[in-house]
Amino acid sequence: DLSSWGNWELSRYLSAFRKRKLLLCNMRSGASRTLRRLLVSNIQPRLPLPAVQRATVRLFSAPSLSKAPQQGEPEPAVQDTSSSIFSPTPEHQALREMVRSFAEAEVEPQANEFNRGELMNVPLFRKLGELGLLGVTVPEEYGGSGMDASAVCIVHEELAACDPAFCLAYLAHSMLFVNNLAQNGNEAQKKAWLPQASDGSKICGMCMSEPSVGTDVLGMKTTAVRDGDEYVINGAKMWITNGTVDGKETGDAYLVYARTGTTNREISLFLVEKGMKGFSLGQKIQDKCGMRASMTAELVFQDCRVPASNLVGEEGKATICMMRNLQIERVALAAMSLGIARRCVEEMNRYARDRQAFGAPLNSFGQMQRLIAESYAEYQAGRCYVYQTAKDLDLGSVGDGLNADGVKLYCGVMGKNVADRAIQVMGGYGYVGEYNVERLWRDAKLLEIGGGTNEAHHKNMVRDLSRKVDKLP
Repeated sequence: DLSSWGNWELSRYLSAFRKRKLLLCNMRSGASRTLRRLLVSNIQPRLPLPAVQRATVRLFSAPSLSKAPQQGEPEPAVQDTSSSIFSPTPEHQALREMVRSFAEAEVEPQANEFNRGELMNVPLFRKLGELGLLGVTVPEEYGGSGMDASAVCIVHEELAACDPAFCLAYLAHSMLFVNNLAQNGNEAQKKAWLPQASDGSKICGMCMSEPSVGTDVLGMKTTAVRDGDEYVINGAKMWITNGTVDGKETGDAYLVYARTGTTNREISLFLVEKGMKGFSLGQKIQDKCGMRASMTAELVFQDCRVPASNLVGEEGKATICMMRNLQIERVALAAMSLGIARRCVEEMNRYARDRQAFGAPLNSFGQMQRLIAESYAEYQAGRCYVYQTAKDLDLGSVGDGLNADGVKLYCGVMGKNVADRAIQVMGGYGYVGEYNVERLWRDAKLLEIGGGTNEAHHKNMVRDLSRKVDKLP
């Protein structure tokens, strides 16, 4: 009973964190939430919240907590786990176990309800902040968890396996706003916004696409003109994830790309806050094919006045910010496709094993074997490509666009194809919402469009190959 633990018992476990050790056990999510509350209430005065969040991540994989340790007992031994490309360190493995436990216990049960209602589950989203996931790549001094691109892939794969739409809202906030600001903002901007965005008290997004501008992003029409100590922004942004969280108002803040010069490269990035004069919610996009629990909207800027201090980076130099963040966005989207594919392989495999046809298990027939086996092999191939790319990706760098495009191109198609095969294996049951794969199939289609269309990836990759590659390693 964790509630019976006092400060001494909890402090003994926290001492392992201070030594950068990892405690390995399998805790149920309910017990983990109990421990998190105890950690925050009993230990927080001695340990800052980011450290509590990191401890919570690790405690999802701590030794058995069926009873409190006794006085004089040695500290729990640290198990030596062999690393893999999918979990490069024990901390990554702990993260995976924690997110999977959370997703199965809390994300999965609500997925169909919120998708059918086209609603964002805001209270559940804020819980991601309690777990330290909303600021997964943010340095600890700004309230984040200070992890890397591999951690980004782990979180997105695990959340998407249960609810890709919920995961998409997470991506728009944690990658497109939080990571973007962490990499490109100045000290004042990071101190003002990253703690609130990392703990979930603020829900944010990013604005790039426009009603008439998608793949041709440098052709954007939205403008920002300097007027004394302010910029005046005019234009509209379309298809904005987290553009609204309730269908009535905008989210709390957005990073907005706008033209500040006469050439198509003179793009600047601005932090626009809810309630700024001239900034408003346009139409809420409804009746989408998939990703229905991720709310999408048009945002309108009509003589929107933004303080000059809200310029992120240098005026006219935001294309580098854009390219830097597109890399991790595309890798994260590819990881979402992995989650969809993994879940679909699990569902079709289970169904084909249990279902009888013509007096034999369905998986004894060659046609079904091909669909299941090819899906598993393609999922594993994509997984290796994604995690190898993540392992080599420096979040602060620019220049790995070839593989960022490549993983999304391959995995976007792969995830949709695997979902399609799952429906085929499951027949009529796969075609109805009760069995989940039809929702995953609809959600998977967006990953061939959002964050870069397949055709844009073809163009980018051939351009990069022709410029940079003669012989492959």
